[in-house]
Amino acid sequence: MGHRTALYDAHVAAGGKIVDFGGWDMPINYGSQIEEHHAVRQKAGVFDVSHMTVVDVAGAGARDYLRHLLANDVDRITEGRALYSGMLNEYGGVIDDLIVYKRDNDYRLVVNCATRETDLEWMEAQAGGFAVDIHERPELAMLAIQGPQARELLASLLDGARAEAVNTLKVFHFAQANDWMIARTGYTGEDGVEIMLPAADAVALWDQLLAAGVAPAGLGARDTLRLEAGMNLYGNDMNDTITPLEANMGWTLVLNDRDFIGRQALLNQQERGHAELVGLVLEGKGVLRAHQKVLLANDEEGEITSGTFSPTLGKSIALARLPAGATGKVDVEIRNKRQPAQVVKAPFVRNGQAVYKEV
Repeated sequence: MGHRTALYDAHVAAGGKIVDFGGWDMPINYGSQIEEHHAVRQKAGVFDVSHMTVVDVAGAGARDYLRHLLANDVDRITEGRALYSGMLNEYGGVIDDLIVYKRDNDYRLVVNCATRETDLEWMEAQAGGFAVDIHERPELAMLAIQGPQARELLASLLDGARAEAVNTLKVFHFAQANDWMIARTGYTGEDGVEIMLPAADAVALWDQLLAAGVAPAGLGARDTLRLEAGMNLYGNDMNDTITPLEANMGWTLVLNDRDFIGRQALLNQQERGHAELVGLVLEGKGVLRAHQKVLLANDEEGEITSGTFSPTLGKSIALARLPAGATGKVDVEIRNKRQPAQVVKAPFVRNGQAVYKEV
C-alpha cells in the first residue's frame, strides 16, 4: 500500500481506478480517461494533486538562497506572483522542475512527488551559509480545478476573499484567502486554479465541485492534457542528465552574473551546441510512445520522450529530443515500421484549439 491523500476514500467512492504513482495510491481514471480529458477541455474537471510536495522557504537569506538554488531568478517576481524554474545540479541537469510562489515574508515551492526525497536532501545540502528555514507542509492538500468554466463554477461555491481571488486573479498570480492559497496556474493548457488548503477543506470542496457538475479527473487525463499543452513531465522529458537547454526550458533561464548552480555548465553547452526538444505530429498509423526512435533524412537520429493519442486533435502527438535545427518530415520507428511525422512547435492545443505550427 502506498501513501494516500486525504481524498483517497472520495476517489474510491467516485469509481476511481487506483494505481501506484511515485509511491502514492492515485486514481488513473474514473471510468473513461477520454471523457475526463474532454470534460476539462470543454467544461471543467478537478484533479487531486495532493501528492505534490509543498515546501516553505523562509528566513533572512531566503531570497539569496533561491537565487543560488534555481535557474530562474526569483527577483523576476513580486509578492503574489509565481515562477516556473528548474532546480539543477552542477552539470546543469534538472534535479526537478517546480513552481515557486513569492509571499509577503517567505516563498512557497511545489515540487514533484517522485523526486521528493532527492529534492529535500539537495535543498538542505545547498542551504549552508544562508540564513534560511526549509519546512515541508505535508498537512496541506492540493486541488487543481481546470477548464473553460472552472473558475466560474468554483467561484459560485465560495464567498468572500476566496471567491474574489478565483474571479480576479491574473495568470500566474496567487492570493492568500484565510488558510487557502489560490493560484491561477495549471498543467492542462486550460484556464483554472490550483488551491493549497487544509485536508479537511479539500474533502468538502471536492464533494461540492462534483455536486456542481465538475468532473473528477485522474492521472491519465492529466497526462494527455499536459502533453497537448506541450508541458514537460519530469522523468520523461527531462531528468538530472538533461539540461533545460535540451528540454525546451531555455526560456526559464536567467544567465546573468548571478551564480546559480549549473550556470557554467549551461554556458559551456550553449557554446558547443545541444539537442532540442520539439513536437511531432504523426501522419501515418499508430501511436507515438516514449523511447521510440526518430529517423531524420540525413541519417541522424532522435528519440521520443513523451507520446500519446491526442483526444482533442484526433491524432498522435509527441515530444521528441532531436538534433538541433531539425525541421520538416521525419520517420518514427513503430513496431519495426517507419511511419511519417511532422516536426512542429509545441504547444499542440491551447484553450481547446489546435495551435501547433510546422517547422
